[in-house]
Amino acid sequence: MTSIISDINKTFDHRIRLGIMSILMVNDSVDFNRLKELLEVTDGNLASHIKALEQSEYIDIKKQFIGKKPNTTYEATPLGKQTFAKHLAALEQLIKTSK
Repeated sequence: MTSIISDINKTFDHRIRLGIMSILMVNDSVDFNRLKELLEVTDGNLASHIKALEQSEYIDIKKQFIGKKPNTTYEATPLGKQTFAKHLAALEQLIKTSK
């Protein structure tokens, strides 16, 4: 028998990672400054959480130049989308079971 929380993914435990993935699930891609603005976090804090999600292969990073300015955008990978959806479903199930 599996535990009710077995599908809750520890990678998404932190509110910033949860926020990053939530934003990326509803947008094709989002740049660094927009993520920072939406989540109201510092550059370093955001960068460390992005690194964790990238290492888990849940997000892809694309670097380019717009004019002469560097621009970094992020998008959820198919694995990231699938894993995050499974995480959300597990949370919903936990809430329903707790009532």
